[in-house]
Amino acid sequence: MNKIAFSVIASGSLALLIGVADAEASATYTIKSGDSLWKIASQHNVSVTNLKTWNNLSSDAIFPNQTIKVAAAATGSSVTSPAPAPAPSQPAGSSTTAYTVKSGDTLSKIASLHKTTVSKIQSLNNISGHLIFPGQKLAVNAAASAPAVAAPKPPAAATPAPTPAPTAGTARTYQVVGGDTLTGIAYRNGISVTQLMNWNGLTSSMIRVGQVLKIENSTAAPSQTTPVSNPAPPAATDTIGKIVETAKSLVGTPYVWGGSTASGFDCSGFIYYVYNQAGIKIPRTSTTGYDARSYDISSPQVGDLVFFENTYRSGISHMGIYIGNNQFIHAGGNQVQITSLSNSYWSKHYSGFKRLYAMD
Repeated sequence: MNKIAFSVIASGSLALLIGVADAEASATYTIKSGDSLWKIASQHNVSVTNLKTWNNLSSDAIFPNQTIKVAAAATGSSVTSPAPAPAPSQPAGSSTTAYTVKSGDTLSKIASLHKTTVSKIQSLNNISGHLIFPGQKLAVNAAASAPAVAAPKPPAAATPAPTPAPTAGTARTYQVVGGDTLTGIAYRNGISVTQLMNWNGLTSSMIRVGQVLKIENSTAAPSQTTPVSNPAPPAATDTIGKIVETAKSLVGTPYVWGGSTASGFDCSGFIYYVYNQAGIKIPRTSTTGYDARSYDISSPQVGDLVFFENTYRSGISHMGIYIGNNQFIHAGGNQVQITSLSNSYWSKHYSGFKRLYAMD
C-alpha cells in the first residue's frame, strides 16, 4: 500500500515539475534584429512594464540574440509573484517633479536639465522611444511617477481623417501634429515625399506642429492626376551606397575630439562628414543634435543611424551608421572602426535605431 501511495505522489510531482518547466520554456523569446520592447510586448499581449519587471531591465535597451521572459515564470499561484503595487503618490507640498514639454525639447535635453537619464524618464513615463510632443507632461523623477502614469494624448489624432474630396482647382490641406513626419503624411495620403515638398515649396524635411501643408496639387483637377511612375528614384539607393562606401573608406582614421575632417573624427563629426560627402546636407552638431533631427524606426536599413546612451556621459552620447549583418561603423575608441551590435560593451548602452529627417 505504501509503495502504491509513493508511486502516485512521485508521478504527480514529476508531472507538476514538467508542467512548470514547459510553462517556463514557452515563456521566453529570443530577440531579433529590429525588435523593440514595445514590439515584443505587442506580439505577446503584455505591457512594456511587465517585460522590464520580469527581466530586471532598467532601460529599454535590448540586443539581438538576447533571451527574455515574455510571461510570468509560472501559472501556479505558489510560483507567480503578485503584481507590484503602484507607487503611492507624493504628499502635498513635495517639490515639483513634472515637466511640460516645449517646442524644440528632446528627452536628452530634458534629462540634462533635471540631472537624470533618458532611460529613467522613459521608464517613469512608460515610453519606449524618443518621440515627445509640445504640451506633454513628463515625470522627471520618481516623485512624479504617480500622476504621470497616464500620458496625455497628442493635441490631435495621429491619423486624422482626410477632408472630403475637393473640386477641380482646389487643394486638400493637412495640419501637422506632434510626431508627424513628411514620410508618414505622404504615406497616409498616397503621395510621395517629393510631391509633398514641391507642392509646399519645402527645401528640407523639417516641419513644425501646427503647420498647414497641401496634400494635393491645386493646379489640376482630380481626374487629371496621373500617379507617379517612379515613386522611389534610384538616387536613394545610390545615396545609401555612397554613405556606406565613404564610411568604410575611412576605417582606421584616428579619433580626434571635435574632429570632422578626414584627418580625424569624433563620433558626430564622422556622421557629419560621411552624410555630406554622400549629398545629404546636414549641419555639424552633436549626438544629441542628431538624435533630435531623426525619428525612431523599428526595422533599420543600411545607412540608418544607431544611437547609444550613458557611455561617457548621461543620455544619448554616441552614434554610428548601421551597415547590415548586425554591424555598425563609427568613430570610437582610437579610430574609425566596424563593430558588432552584440559587442558586450555596446549592447549594454544600445538606445535604438533612428533615421534622419533629411533622408526622407
